[in-house]
Amino acid sequence: MSSADSTVLETLAAHRLVPVVVVDGADEGARLADALVAGGLPVAEITLRLAGGVDAIRAVAKNQPDVVVGAGTVTTVQQVDDVVAAGARYIVSPGLSAAVVLRAQEHGIPVLPGVATPSEIMAALDLGIDVVKLFPASVVGGPAAIKAFSAPFPGLRFVPTGGVSAANLADYLTLKPVLAVGGSWMVDRKLVTAGDWDQITTRTRDAVALAAQISTGSTSNEGNNR
Repeated sequence: MSSADSTVLETLAAHRLVPVVVVDGADEGARLADALVAGGLPVAEITLRLAGGVDAIRAVAKNQPDVVVGAGTVTTVQQVDDVVAAGARYIVSPGLSAAVVLRAQEHGIPVLPGVATPSEIMAALDLGIDVVKLFPASVVGGPAAIKAFSAPFPGLRFVPTGGVSAANLADYLTLKPVLAVGGSWMVDRKLVTAGDWDQITTRTRDAVALAAQISTGSTSNEGNNR
């Protein structure tokens, strides 16, 4: 693992939350990043689900360098090149593409490929990956799947995404193999299109507080179990 990989992953691990953001264009990206920072979470995974995703990444990387901005829904080598040029600091993919992983590694940027099966995990390990995105987490077994996968793959860390919410956040964050979780409840697309940045900040602040409470409780419980 490169030092760049380590720094980015350490940041994600420290915050425990990765907002999965759907924004369209530079203005939405910048405003969304401001709202996240105001809520105490300078991390964003801006997806390429909309045409303006790359422009949003570029705006955040240029104007808000303290925000650890990544690119999500990256499925092709060309997209890897595009988001790296725009300033993305990490890449997240919904599935496992060796071509995508290898191109990201050529650029020296961390990549979290999506996995849902033991075979995909083994393929990721063969590519030198030790942090994967479990996706769609709620569909493939959620916390139970992580517990099951962690037995044959000790040391592998997960960023479960898909169906994660404030209601089940503790079920994931109390699991040792979970580096962080990806979620969109605090950055709902409806709030973005409505321009309700204050509500996004409020939801983000609540999510940060909840994650901190869960992590503190988990640490205390581990100490009591020693």
